[in-house]
Parts: sequence; structure tokens; C-alpha cells
Amino acid sequence: MSNFNAAKIRNIALAGHNGSGKTSLAEALLYKAGATDRLGKTADGTTVCDYDPEEIKRAVSISTSLAAFKYDDLKINILDTPGLFDFSAEMIEGIRAADNVMITVSAKSGVKVGAKKAYDEAVKQGKSKMFVVTKIDDKDANFFNVLTELKTVFGPTVCPVVVPVISGGQIVSYVNLIEMKAYKYDSKGNAVETDMPDAEISEKFEYRIEGLVAAVSEAVAETSDDLMEKFFEGEPFTRDELIDGIHDGMNRGIITPVVCTSATEMTGIDMLFKEIELLLPNPCEVYSAEAYKPSKEVIEINCDENEPLSAYIFKTVADPFVGKLSYIRVISGKLSANSETVNSTTGNVEKIGKLYTMCGKKQTEVAQACAGDIVVASKISANTGDTLCDSSRIVELAAMNFPKPCYSMAVKPKSQGDEAKVSAAMQRLIEEDLTLSYVQDDNTKEQILSGLGEQHLEIATSRAKTKFGADIRLTVPKIAYKETIRKKVKVEGKHKKQSGGHGQYGHVWIEFEPCISDTLIFEERVFGGAVPKNYFPAVQKGLEDSVKKGVLAGCPVVGLKAILVDGSYHPVDSSEMAFKTAASIAYKEGLRQADPVMLEPIGELKVTAPDENTGDIMGELNKRRGRVLGMEPVTHGTTVITAEVPVREMHDFAMYLRQVTRGMGSFSFEFLRYEQLPANLLTEVISAVNLEDK
Repeated sequence: MSNFNAAKIRNIALAGHNGSGKTSLAEALLYKAGATDRLGKTADGTTVCDYDPEEIKRAVSISTSLAAFKYDDLKINILDTPGLFDFSAEMIEGIRAADNVMITVSAKSGVKVGAKKAYDEAVKQGKSKMFVVTKIDDKDANFFNVLTELKTVFGPTVCPVVVPVISGGQIVSYVNLIEMKAYKYDSKGNAVETDMPDAEISEKFEYRIEGLVAAVSEAVAETSDDLMEKFFEGEPFTRDELIDGIHDGMNRGIITPVVCTSATEMTGIDMLFKEIELLLPNPCEVYSAEAYKPSKEVIEINCDENEPLSAYIFKTVADPFVGKLSYIRVISGKLSANSETVNSTTGNVEKIGKLYTMCGKKQTEVAQACAGDIVVASKISANTGDTLCDSSRIVELAAMNFPKPCYSMAVKPKSQGDEAKVSAAMQRLIEEDLTLSYVQDDNTKEQILSGLGEQHLEIATSRAKTKFGADIRLTVPKIAYKETIRKKVKVEGKHKKQSGGHGQYGHVWIEFEPCISDTLIFEERVFGGAVPKNYFPAVQKGLEDSVKKGVLAGCPVVGLKAILVDGSYHPVDSSEMAFKTAASIAYKEGLRQADPVMLEPIGELKVTAPDENTGDIMGELNKRRGRVLGMEPVTHGTTVITAEVPVREMHDFAMYLRQVTRGMGSFSFEFLRYEQLPANLLTEVISAVNLEDK
């Protein structure tokens, strides 16, 4: 594919709720443009964009795929993003690389949470937006109800552009409100101009046409003073004024056009291509990207192929056969194959080998990519979020903000000895998915895999097996309980053994008392040489080894101070080992007498949720033994709840929150401190810990 000037490029992210028709729309666009010779189906696993084995098996998108193709004299880069909330990082990456976001909304099910989240992310990243009402041919579809819902949810910026003419429950034709022309479609999706609807077709629709035209005119009038003046004078806008007004309004975020299509019937697809060409801003027209110089000075990077190179890696794919594939959005300059660039994020020189443009999994090698384009480089060391630039202008583009992992499971290899293989697979997976984390819990020594939900981790482990041969078992993570004491005691520890030749003799008196410390505090107050000084380290070592296991459930002991106050020794039979053993005997007896208790970890929870769900969430936190500390409104209709909750009660909270808020809630949870475990849970916890150890 030859180089395209930025003015002839359209970068479009398809986003929306799961099942709203994103991948089917991409398939229809590719087929209409002649980029494919058949119309694939998601259910059959034959689409261009869902080519990963996991996507084919599950019939859903789980990663953002790039489909680049030509249409007339345009190059269109489609970024098909997943709608599942577990893979929201993929949506963020796709929107970052695009200039425009097409948000799909099913004409059957209406505005869902996924559409709201896609809209919010597009606003957050400053991207132009368009609503595509899909599945318009479904027998239960109701376009005008959906249009009303869009206006209710997203406000007056919603502007209809292509609407269906419905008579007797059937779509008669489609009206383009910019051209004020109506089109019928044959069985192959080819359009033929037809008469505009009149009262004979539908009296109700005649009213709606006038109202819809007025809505378009009112939206366009908001884009400039001249157009507003013309609107108030009652003059109709020309076609060019409508196009320029909507185009400008989209770029400024004050107009969100609405079109309708049927991907299966191929109706409305040709008109969607018209709107892509006429209404969607090209890379030169969007706001300049902000970047940081090494001095932290902020500068603007213009989309100009004559400026020094700056490019952003927005996505990484770990391919077991090809190696690492880096998806790159070129912001300025030209990125050429077999060249050298500077990775300003790491400071390293990055050698670029081959470059490709992608259409699903099909790779087409290219010599270079100019400003505004999207390209893929293979086998470079840079990671997602890194900036590549020319040495003559070192800049770093702003990083993406991803949701933090909130659901964790312990990872164990199904076969012993596969630990290294599992670790290598996990490192490859977290390279391509920055919402996954893989760390060792210092307290329980378990390997913990964290992500955005149960399905997220399930698919990650499935990929680890199919792509890297690592067979993994997920289990609920252990809770890092600890033990401590509540009163001061003085105990004796004596180890005496005679077995021919030298015997063993160690004798100590030790005081144990509570203190504030995560490690053992050891002191000695021995008078008169009752225990020689050379045995003090052995006593301390015996206690340090002992505190690794408490007397209740074998958990580590904290908050313990031990004072060696007395003892005795034998000039022949005493040894370091004997005193170490004596110290451990004293420890076990002392802890039993010192009112031992279990401690559980407590974390600070911050839940962001819609106002209508706060009551349910606070009730749930009370059930989970949480203490609500406060509530604070953050935006209109959204509140942050702060609470302290035991870690033991938080394992499935991510699923609960997603269910009760329908995906609109989020939370962060960080370890705070340890507190005494309630007595009514002691027996249950001790049994559970002992079972885990077995």
C-alpha cells in the first residue's frame, strides 16, 4: 500500500457495548471497499478482525485489531476494539491511536453501558465521535426510540444525519438529511435513489423529517456566528454549509452525528463511507499532540511529514512465531523501514527493521509511514507507551491511563518443573496487556496474577497455554494472616540430653511482651554470666527461626519483644545448638501463655460508582465487615465511597461491583495495616490455613 498524505487518511476506532455490532460493521466496511471478497460472520469465526483463536472460540472480540484498506482515494485505518469490560485497556489503546471514534449502538437493545464508557473515553482523549445505530434490520429494532435515548443520555450535541423511513414495521428507504435524498437498497446492498417520504408513506414520519432537519440545522448553527445568524433569519443551510458545520462541530466536540446501518444487509454502508470522507476530521485537522522535552517543557507536535519524526507505540502483540509486533501511530515526520530512531522513554536507540500495514492478521510490507498513519514494526524492543523520535528533536508523548488490576488469583503450573515456562509466558502476556500484573506475594510466596475480572484472567491463562505452551492452574490466593501476643510473660526453656560422650545442655529464661514492630526485637539482661555472651546470638537465632510460625495457625508472628533475663550452662555439654533449641522451647511455651491472637490484613477501599448504587454498595460493605469512612461526589451523578475492609472479604468484590453498577463502577484497594481477627472467625481461619498448608 503506497504512502498517503495525512489529509487522505482517516483513523477510526470502533467502540461500544459488547454485541453491538462493531466487528460486523468493520466486516461490512471492508467488504464494501473491496478489501475482502466475502462478508465474514462473528458467529462463524470468519471475520477479518477477530482472528485470534480465543476470539474465534468465544465469538467475541478480546483485543484491538487493525484493518487498513483503501476506499476511493482514502486510506482508512479501522481499529476494532473489544466491548467486554475486562478488556477496556484495548479500547483505550484503540481510541488513543484514532482521531475519530464510531460508537456502535444496537437499534434493538439501545444505549448500554459500553456505549457510555466509549463516549466518556473519547471525550477524555479529545476525539471526534459519531454514533452508528446498527442492526437496523432486526424485527425488534426501533431507531427513533434509540435516537431519543441518545439525546437523553448524551445531550443536545447528538445530531441525526442518516435515518430510516419505516412503514408498516419495514424499512422503506434511508434518508440522508444533509443531501435531503432518499435511497433504497437491493439484496446486495446497492443503493438506488428514490422519492423522499411523504404523508402517504407515514404521516408521523413526515413530521419527524421536518423535526430532524431542524435538529441538524440547529446543531450546525452552533458552530459559527454567521451560521447562527442565518439560522435565526430562517434561511435553510446549503449542503456545503451543513457538511462544513458538522465537520467543524465534530472536530470541536460539539456535534455527534448519528447514522444507521445494517451490516448483514449491507444497507447504509455506502452512506457511512460518504460521512467518513466528508464529516470525519483527518489527522491534520485534529488538535496538535502535546509532548514533553527532556527539560519537561511542553510543546505541540503538528501532523506534518516534513517535521522530525515522533511516533507513539499504542499496542504490543506477543506473537510466538513472528516475535513482538509493535503498533505505531506516526504523529509527525516519516517512519522508515531499516532506520534508527531514539526511544525517548528509555533513552535507547531503536533499530527499525521491517514495517507492515495490517488488515486483521494479513501483513503487507511497506517502506515507510508518514505523519498521521498507523503502521506495525516487528521485533523491536520498545514497549506499549514508548515514544520513538528523531535524534534532532527528543520528545516524549503523554502516556495512556489504564485501569488498575482489581481481581487476583494465584498461579500454579499444572506440571512440576514448569515454573520457568509459566513465568516466561506471563512476562510476554503483560508486555501486550498493561492491565495484567504478575508478582510474587512476599508474605505467602505465591505468584499472583491480577487483571480486570474473572474472564480476563481465564483468557490470559488460556493464551499462555496456546501461545507459549504454559499450562496453568488458578487458585484463590492465600491471605497473609499473622499472629501476635497481648500480654507479658516470663517462661523457661531447657534443653538437656545425654547420649554418650558430650551431651546437650541449654537453659534460658525469657520474657516475652507485645511491642510495635514487624520483626522480632531481641534484648538481653543477663547478670553474673548465667548465660555466656557467646551464646546470645544462638538464642536470638533460635527465636528468629521460631517467629516464622506462630502457635495458633503457624502464621508469622509480629509485634514480639523477647528479653533474655537468666539461664544456666554446662561447661562441657552446652553448645550454640543447645541454646538455640532451648530458645525455641521457651518461645512455644511463652506464646501459649501470652494470650496469642490472629491478625488479618486490612485495606483502604475507594469505590467510584453512580449515585443510585451507593446505598447498595454501602450495605454490601457492611456485610463484608467494612467500615465506611466517608462519601464524596466527584462528578455529576458519581460518588466516591472510602472504606476500610478486610482483605479476606475482597476477593470477589470486583464481580459484585460490576454486577450492581452494570459496569459503571470502579475501585482501588491498597493494603493499610493489620488488625485483630474477630474471635468468631478464629476457628474457621485456622482450619483454612492448615488446609492450605497441606
